[in-house]
Amino acid sequence: MKITRIDTFPVSIPLKPERRMVSALGQYDVSHYVLVRISTDAGIEGAGEATVLPRWSGETVWGAQALIDRVLAPQLVGRDPTDLDDIAARMDEAAEDNWFAKSALEMACWDICGKDFGKPVYELLGGPVRPTILRCRFSMGAYEPERARRRAQELIADGFDTIKVKVGTEVARDVERVRVVRKAIGPAPAMVIDANCGYDAKTAIAVAHELEACNVALFEQPTPRGDFEALAEVRRAIRPQVMADDICFDFADAVECIRHRACDVISVYPGKNGGIAKSKRIVDYAGLHGVACTIGSNLELDIASAAMCHLVVACRNINVEKYPGDIMGPDYHAISVVKEPLEIRGPSIAISDRPGLGIEVDWQTVAAHPCQ
Repeated sequence: MKITRIDTFPVSIPLKPERRMVSALGQYDVSHYVLVRISTDAGIEGAGEATVLPRWSGETVWGAQALIDRVLAPQLVGRDPTDLDDIAARMDEAAEDNWFAKSALEMACWDICGKDFGKPVYELLGGPVRPTILRCRFSMGAYEPERARRRAQELIADGFDTIKVKVGTEVARDVERVRVVRKAIGPAPAMVIDANCGYDAKTAIAVAHELEACNVALFEQPTPRGDFEALAEVRRAIRPQVMADDICFDFADAVECIRHRACDVISVYPGKNGGIAKSKRIVDYAGLHGVACTIGSNLELDIASAAMCHLVVACRNINVEKYPGDIMGPDYHAISVVKEPLEIRGPSIAISDRPGLGIEVDWQTVAAHPCQ
């Protein structure tokens, strides 16, 4: 089988008003992503998704499209999409980093592989180690106190038992928000706070100590990207466990996190890591060193969310039972780009056992929502 064509589709998909995100990275109302469609001479197509965000990964919708069209696609057309090692090597030789753009192409190739073999992607990854229905936490924005209180109560009513609260903005407001949420949800539900690199080590430690009465279980990415020692300093000084996310894009980052003993948990997902296989490599390495992983999120649509679910179902060390993940992206968006959206009910998301990623993109809907 050979790749005959790669098409890119920049899309603009609004978030539901009640799901709009506020974090240390700013206000987030609309997703500007790139979808890809890979065609083959066997008549099999695969779909992928680049959930680019300039303030987070540095990739833009226009840059990702240009890189795919002008740099990566010429390396892949004519190649075998089921030779995933060759696909990854050719992309890495053509361009450094650009993880989300590469991931879109790689997940489309996994989609083709599954359809060609008649198996869901999780079977190609080694088979399921947990059910295909996954329980998630909910990531709540850095809202004002009253909105945070109301939203927290709604989430508990919807069945969520782990709430993540965005911090990393102004410290006094962050502390008030977390206290309001804890009071609203009561003592039993687990609470995670996520600073998205918004603090230095000293501030992160002070915030954690000030929130001790709130029984925060996990502090996600308190310190800036690239400073592994700062993250390790926070981990040594606070009671909550520490999760590495924004600091850990590729395998080398994971090695540094573990070498510095900087975290208890690493957040992985195919977009951030450059593909499903690269995420799995990090997960397996972390497991060998006694570090758990969980699944993060960049507010993916159904395509990338399906890829994330397949990875979780197949990887035992993505310990979502203890550290629930964030695969709620499709529920944040007002429009679905697939014909049968992933089933999301309260805190649970489910994938099918259909071949490949198990989704069918509605390309007419995609065409109706272009990113200008």
